[in-house]
Amino acid sequence: MYTRVKFFGYSVIVLLNLLLILPCKGQQQDEKTEVLFQEARKATFDHKDHEKAIRLMKRVLAKNPDVIDYNIFLGRLYTWSKKVDSARIIFKHVLEITPEHEDAALAYGNLEYWNSNPSAALEIIESGLQASPTSSSLLLLKARVLNSLNRTPEASLVLTRLLKVDPKNSEARALANTLKENSSLNKINLSYDYIYFDEQFEDPWQIASFGYARQTKLGAVGVNLNYANRFDDNGFQAELEAYPKISRTFYGYVSGAYSANESVFPKYRAGFSLFANLPVALEAEAGVRFIHFSQTNTIYTLALGKYYKNYWFNIRTYLTPSKNNIAHSYTMNFRYYYGGADDYLSLSTGTGISPDDTQNNVLLASSYQLKSTNLSAAYRHAINFKNVFSIGLTWFNQEYKQQQWGNQYNINLTYQFRF
Repeated sequence: MYTRVKFFGYSVIVLLNLLLILPCKGQQQDEKTEVLFQEARKATFDHKDHEKAIRLMKRVLAKNPDVIDYNIFLGRLYTWSKKVDSARIIFKHVLEITPEHEDAALAYGNLEYWNSNPSAALEIIESGLQASPTSSSLLLLKARVLNSLNRTPEASLVLTRLLKVDPKNSEARALANTLKENSSLNKINLSYDYIYFDEQFEDPWQIASFGYARQTKLGAVGVNLNYANRFDDNGFQAELEAYPKISRTFYGYVSGAYSANESVFPKYRAGFSLFANLPVALEAEAGVRFIHFSQTNTIYTLALGKYYKNYWFNIRTYLTPSKNNIAHSYTMNFRYYYGGADDYLSLSTGTGISPDDTQNNVLLASSYQLKSTNLSAAYRHAINFKNVFSIGLTWFNQEYKQQQWGNQYNINLTYQFRF
């Protein structure tokens, strides 16, 4: 009897030890798997060694073949290593098991987009959005794909939808503003400026503009007819503008204008700029402007902008070389977006005269480098995407003769109709 009890007690002890040991082995295995996974991530992001990371992830998946996140990470490694077919096999397998998986749809959509298969990417993204209709990442990728297919108006609508869901998305904000000029097939623009001077001129200036722009395969192209009443004279100016697409990163700005009324407008005006959409929602610009009065002024411009959540910050300089020195002007801009790309409040301040400022660029004809400071505020709002209204107020403290200063006040009204 004693022997049986002793044996039974020993058996219970052994069984308890086994029960304690088994979870420890599983835990050790999980810990080892996690170590391998972290090593793979370190090899990828710290050392850019994708091949080593792939080997480590294969070991991880040999023990955990059904972990979706591990599969997606290996698929991304294949994508970054340009092993496109291997990546496709993994992403298709994951989406067959879990069709609603947002990260898998995003990774697979990016794979096809980066490998110049935008139609295939769009199909994958649409499937992902059926399960995750408010996914910021999928909506942003969809907008990029639509833009690459020259379906810019659709891309703009997707970005408007995205910014309603995620108004602080800096990348979406930057892309929306890049596409704004190409967001509809046709545009009609109307603007009016009333400019009052307390010292420099007795009569106010009035400037009006009518423009039409059309979206083409190469980008937006537009024509403007500008009218001005200033210096006790009237005049007209004809202008051509274009925003050519160059690549996913670069686009351009080209403009030219002519007027027979040299007392009211520059006789010739032209501009060229190259824009670059950079990582972390940065945008850079480098360009040149030409303005001809009795002689041609060549002015260079540099600008850098940054989108951060609902905000946009921009600094710009204009540099005008001459025989003795380089004249320069600076502008700082700030915008707060409360809605889409056309819904914002803006403030700006600057020094000097800008060749892009149609209100005052005629003053660049002066042989003396006039000084000025300015402050402006504007409100812009879109209604149903098709109608865009804005109002702006600007104050200049302007040197109109050497060491003689006066104030200038401007109100601007604009309207744009898209169709």
